[in-house]
Amino acid sequence: MSVSAHRVRVGRAYDPRMRGDGTRVLVDRLWPRGLTKQRADFDEWQKDVAPSTDLRKWYGHDPDLFDEFSARYRAELADPVRVRITSHLFAVARHGNLTVVTASRAFEISEAAVLVAVLVAEVPLAVNRFHTPVAARAAADDREVS
Repeated sequence: MSVSAHRVRVGRAYDPRMRGDGTRVLVDRLWPRGLTKQRADFDEWQKDVAPSTDLRKWYGHDPDLFDEFSARYRAELADPVRVRITSHLFAVARHGNLTVVTASRAFEISEAAVLVAVLVAEVPLAVNRFHTPVAARAAADDREVS
């Protein structure tokens, strides 16, 4: 399968695997509350790519702070450990579909959404055709992220 046929998207930790999810990677620092490891359907848990505890607590998923959170998190992604993990996720995306998973109810303003945007920016434009606009994202069954 060519790179142009692959997609990167956000998924929720509590949702079942969907056809087309590909590799499912949890990117939250904390394990999802109430989800057993037996019930979880993740291929990887990359908690070290998550935002710092200080940034996560400062943000608190306040929609008014998302733009600033996104900028600060993107700066944190320059950390060598996060660069290594982001490079790994990019490689996964180049070889198949990738679902970046978060426990956040508001996945569209989560670190997973920021991470997907970073990954998509690195993927050739042909892949970007799979990503829906923000307004349509919530209605999309497979939650593709622009």
